[in-house]
Amino acid sequence: MAHSHSHDDEHHHGHAHGHGHHTHSHGASTPHPAQPAPWSILRMTVAARLGAALAVSACLWVVVLVAMR
Repeated sequence: MAHSHSHDDEHHHGHAHGHGHHTHSHGASTPHPAQPAPWSILRMTVAARLGAALAVSACLWVVVLVAMR
């Protein structure tokens, strides 16, 4: 982000940077709730995992073979 002030030796931190920072704190006894993962390899079936692995492997072999040409 661009700042509209100079960073010289007499820089004061008493002015607002305009970043919109806020204070956020909580104790270890009240952590953030778990967020649902939009996608997870652990939720895929075994067949889907094997298919994804084969697809990634094929793409990597294509990269290797093109690099060797």
